[in-house]
Amino acid sequence: MTKEGKQDAPSRAEYKKVWNGLSGSLEDAVYHVTGKATEEQLKKYGLIDAQKLIRKLKVGSTDDVLEIGCGVGRLGYAMADYCRKWIGCDISSNMINHAKKRLESKGNAEFKELTGNDLSVIESNSVDVVYCSVVFMHLEEWDRYTYVQESHRILRKGGRIYVDNFNLDSEGGWEIFLAHHAIATEKREAHISKSSTPDELKVYLKRAGFKKGKTFQENQWVIATGIKK
Repeated sequence: MTKEGKQDAPSRAEYKKVWNGLSGSLEDAVYHVTGKATEEQLKKYGLIDAQKLIRKLKVGSTDDVLEIGCGVGRLGYAMADYCRKWIGCDISSNMINHAKKRLESKGNAEFKELTGNDLSVIESNSVDVVYCSVVFMHLEEWDRYTYVQESHRILRKGGRIYVDNFNLDSEGGWEIFLAHHAIATEKREAHISKSSTPDELKVYLKRAGFKKGKTFQENQWVIATGIKK
C-alpha cells in the first residue's frame, strides 16, 4: 500500500491483475491488444494472420489447436474454422469472457483460464498445434521460456509450435523499442511491450526439446517454429 492508502499498481509479472485491469469492457480489451479496431477489422486482419499461421504450421481439419493468450479471440475466430478443435487460453478471466461471446457461434471452440504462468490446466500430449502470437512482448523472459516448455509437454508427438515477438534486430523493431523506451522513461507501465531476438526464441525452442527449430524475420517481427519429436 502507498502512504495515501491506495493500492500499489501490479507488477509486470502479475499478469492476471494487469490484464483483468485492462479488459473490463470489450472496448478496453480490444484497445489494449490492437488499438481502436472495429469488429470488422478484428475479423478481417484476424483471418489474414490466422492464415499465415495455418500455412507455417500446416494446420489441418483433424488438428486440435491451442492458443496461448487468446485475448478477445482475434485469431481464434478464424482459426476455429480450420481445425477440429480450437482451445483459447488466457490468464485474464475478462478476456476469456469476451472471447466466448465473440466465438459463441463456433461449435468447436473451448476456453481455459490459466491459473498461473503455465499451462497446468491442459493435459500432457493432448494437442497437435500450439501458437502464441503478439503475447511474448508482454511477458518476462523466464515466463516466455516456461510457456515454450509447457507447449512441448502438452503437444502430441509430431506437434508443432509457433511463437513470435517484435524483433529488436530489425529497423522496425528498433523503432518500436525506442518508442517504448521513451514511454518507460516517464511511466513504466506493467503491460509495456518488450522485444525478442531470433537467437532468444531459437534457444527457448532448443532447450525445451523441440526439433527442426526455425526462425523467420518478417518486417519488424521475428517468428520461431519447431516440432516435438
